[in-house]
Amino acid sequence: MVSFLNINLPFAEQKVTDFIPHRAPMVLIDKIISYQHEALVTEVTITPQSPYFDANHHAVPNYVGIEYMAQSIAALAGVEAKLRNDKIRVGFLLGSRKLALHAKRYELGRTYRTHVKRLYQEDSGLAVFDCQIYLLPEAGSEQDKTLVATANVNVFQPQDTQSYLEGTQDVGNNSLG
Repeated sequence: MVSFLNINLPFAEQKVTDFIPHRAPMVLIDKIISYQHEALVTEVTITPQSPYFDANHHAVPNYVGIEYMAQSIAALAGVEAKLRNDKIRVGFLLGSRKLALHAKRYELGRTYRTHVKRLYQEDSGLAVFDCQIYLLPEAGSEQDKTLVATANVNVFQPQDTQSYLEGTQDVGNNSLG
């Protein structure tokens, strides 16, 4: 059964797991902040319970940012699926271009927003997204948000994940027999 997107409820009040195929402990983003056609913003606040949290540094390593981007892309795909009354499907992170990590870590107690925007998508499910992660200013601060990571992220979402994994569907979503 497909659960429906609650259009009257702000995204930030809905469970992010309603929109992504990931489950604990691998849910890395906390909530969806906003959705526009082909774009989405998510948020994560770093806590000691955050996946990949390094207690020695009181932070999450910067390389985890690529997964914040990928899960935000998955959330966009999930929102679009729900709007079509379709099921949430698994996708694959293929790689990235122009990856730039401007911070060494995602710091304990700090909140980060990931912005994803679809640049290109093929009918086969191959797509490219422009992604940025921003550190939000601390409460009461006059600072602006700070850009901490950028990348173009390449993903693939087959029509039928099981057939694709079994080798009976190709990248173009064609049956192989």
